[in-house]
Parts: sequence; C-alpha cells; structure tokens
Amino acid sequence: MGNSCTRSAKEDVPADSSSPSRGISNDVLFTSGSRGVSSNDALFTSGSRRVSGSLQESSFGTASSNGDVNSSPSANDGGSLIAFSYSDLKSATRNFRPESFLGEGGFGCVYKGWLDNTSYKPARPGSALAVAVKVLNKQGMQGHREWLTEVRYLSQLRHENLVRLIGFCAEDDHRLLVYEFMSRGSLENHLFKGRQSQALSWSLRLRIAVGAARGLAFLHNANQPIIYRDFKTSNILLDNQFTPKLADFGLAKDGPIGDKTHVTTRVMGTYGYAAPEYMATGHLSPKNDVYSFGMVLLEILTGRRAIDRNKPQTERNLVEWAKPYLRDRHKVYKVIDPQIEGQYTIKDAQKLASLAISCINPDAHARPHMKDVLAILCDLQK
Repeated sequence: MGNSCTRSAKEDVPADSSSPSRGISNDVLFTSGSRGVSSNDALFTSGSRRVSGSLQESSFGTASSNGDVNSSPSANDGGSLIAFSYSDLKSATRNFRPESFLGEGGFGCVYKGWLDNTSYKPARPGSALAVAVKVLNKQGMQGHREWLTEVRYLSQLRHENLVRLIGFCAEDDHRLLVYEFMSRGSLENHLFKGRQSQALSWSLRLRIAVGAARGLAFLHNANQPIIYRDFKTSNILLDNQFTPKLADFGLAKDGPIGDKTHVTTRVMGTYGYAAPEYMATGHLSPKNDVYSFGMVLLEILTGRRAIDRNKPQTERNLVEWAKPYLRDRHKVYKVIDPQIEGQYTIKDAQKLASLAISCINPDAHARPHMKDVLAILCDLQK
C-alpha cells in the first residue's frame, strides 16, 4: 500500500469488556439500483465443505452475459471460503434463537454462532470459534445483489482492516454469510450508544481512524481500485483489541481505471455520509469515500452523529454546526467530545479538524487521496 505507521502495543482502552450493544443501523438507501457483477464469475455449490479457487456451479443462479443478478462471485485469488449447509448454520446459532441475536438492518438479521476450529461444524457455545452469521431477508432481489457483491469482494480481499468472510450458504432460497465475530461491536455503538460505559479515549479514537484509513487506502490502491461506497461508523467493526475492520461490502463497486475519473451508477448509500457530487450526478470515484471518511473523522472528533434529528434545528447537520468552529484554532475545542477533555493537545485537535475539513471539501478534486490521509493520521499518532 505504500503507507504504514507504527502500531502502539499499549493503548488506552475502555475498562468495560462486556458485549457490545446489539443495534445495527437500518440505514436508508437513496434509491435502489443494480450493481454489475463480473459476467465470467463462477458459481457456488452449497454443502458443508471448503471451496477453493473457482467456486463451482449450483442451482441458485447462472452467470449471464450482462453481469446481472444471476452472476456469482469467484475466489480466483486462490483463497477459499466454506460452503455451509443451512442446517449447520441453524445448529451453530442454536436455531437462530433470541439469545444469539446480535442486531439487524435492511439486509436481515445477524446472529452469533459457534463452529469447530478445524472442521467448521457446529460447536458448543464458548468452546470453539465464535462467528457472526448474517441472514438475508428473502424478500426482493436488491438484497440478493448485495449478497453477491459482498461475497465477490470479500472472497478475494485479505487485509487486517477488512472483516474476514469465512463462508456462505446458498441453499434453496437461503442466503447467509459467515464472518469472524467482532467482539467489540461497531464504532457507532461506542461513540453514540454506549454512554453507560467508558468513552473511547483520544488515543484509541486516533488508532481506530488510522486502521479504518488503512483499510480504505488498501481498497483504493488495488490494481483494480474498489470504491467502498458506504463508509460510516456502523460499518467499522472492532475486535477484542479494538482493531477496526470494514464490514458490509454490499454497495462496493469497481472504481475507474486508466484515464477515467469516475464510474456512473445509481445513487445509493447513507444520507449524511455520501459526497454531494455523487448524490447530484451519480458519478462515483474514490474521492466519494474520502468525503465519507471525513464525516466519520468529524464524528470521532465531536462524538456527534453526521445527522442527528434529536438535536435542535441548528445543530442537526454536523458539518453546518461544526465548520465555523473547526476553521478557528481558538474555537476548535468547543466542538470536541467533552468526554475526552484533557487527553489531547489543541495542536493535534487542530490537525485532525483540518484533515476532516479537507476530506469533505465540496470540490472532489481538492480532496486528498486516502494514502495521503493515512500518512497524516500516522504522523498524528506518533
């Protein structure tokens, strides 16, 4: 990737190590629209076994010449996924019982399950590998497209700041995904829903920002750039050591290559995080992700949501409320989360605020590249 920075072995982490809050945001899509999946992608088989290389043919779809919803992902990087049976995942989650429930969103529900570390067969809770099982709603094809897109990307991508996809189930009309279990939940929960527990420290917030930036920079600097398209706090998951990992690749899309500056697509994403030029034109580029990253930086800095309808009218839009303070080095402290007062220098706060402002520049061309954002954050972390 070209950019790295020293990872501190000791970080201030909240003392509370209890289970994360269960909510998973059910964010609204601007419009629905299809996303192309490569027409030469191979097809899945189902059953409890490992699938390596090209995924084999199954009964749930066939690849079409125009890359429509019947296309399926491939794992042509030589990686492998586990093709689970529905009955095994049902057993692993204890029949999807309420005690296993982790959260839900527009895609469906997520449950905690347990699998044997070697055979990947269902195991007794607490005795083996903890996993998160995402169960797709059966209504509509949009969710199916996103399911295919997510498997397509996560079957091929490996990075410490991307959530690991362990396997899938495509049996009859069942569509499930199996991920590594992220025990600390989402960044959203820690910033906005966990007021009863200890707040994230300044140093930990900065470390999370660095890791998330590293994940995005990895996507943007791939041989075929990938635009994440839905970067937000609810999609940044944290493991037991608070290592951030990007999750939910259902809206991801191949970015422009060569002389192209953007790709054109229907507008989808989460209001408050999507770049204005993308909302207006449907033109998608890595700079759209940079804008979303800037919004998350503002949330990390202020402890406020990008859009909060529970605030007074003048404070509902985070950018409109915070910008006047962020541009004035004598006032920046007024918008910083009061829970981390005394943990940072004004100079560092100003640098982070300045970086956030540059990321949300209305002119997409003036925004920095993610590799440059990462370099600045790494320098701040020293």
